[in-house]
Amino acid sequence: MKKLKSSLVNIFMSLTVICLVAGAALAAANKYTATAIEMSKVAALSAAVKRVAPEFDNDPVADKYFAGADSLTVYPALKDGQTVGYAVETFDKNGFSGMIRIMVGFDASGKLLNYSVLEHNETPGLGSKMQEWFSSDAGRRSVLGRDMTGNALTVTKDGGDVDAITAATISSRAFLRAINLAYAAISGGGADGTSGATTKQ
Repeated sequence: MKKLKSSLVNIFMSLTVICLVAGAALAAANKYTATAIEMSKVAALSAAVKRVAPEFDNDPVADKYFAGADSLTVYPALKDGQTVGYAVETFDKNGFSGMIRIMVGFDASGKLLNYSVLEHNETPGLGSKMQEWFSSDAGRRSVLGRDMTGNALTVTKDGGDVDAITAATISSRAFLRAINLAYAAISGGGADGTSGATTKQ
């Protein structure tokens, strides 16, 4: 086989072919992994909704809608065609280390059933205790079972009745603000972002 001359044109053509082949391979790999990643995200989301919402027989992820001043994602839980509660994906950008995202579950009357922390960058051993702290029976930590109608959650340092995580008041405030936003989204109210107080518009 005759060897190609080492000219600029031949080098350019060889590099072009290599780039085209590599690009096609990367595009195929991206398409395959993007589908797998998306399916994984949907499965994780469905699991989070199931953990916090009352028992349902619909597909809350398929029935989702957006509500509230921050357009939070609301996943309605239905049983025999009747609304029995909601799971709400909520957030607060002002945790000690930035964004906190939570999935919060309510029954149809506005009682807080459960929550699941989806994302945070809070300090390990302090703000990172959110998942366990606010579901503990010790003191006034637990937010589970709270009736949210007209009762925004605030820490005791701000005149509320929820014990903040020890040495992590900023994280605790952000966590409770996120829950107040979630309730505002399903109740038609708004939250003032500073105190977390729920107000009707």
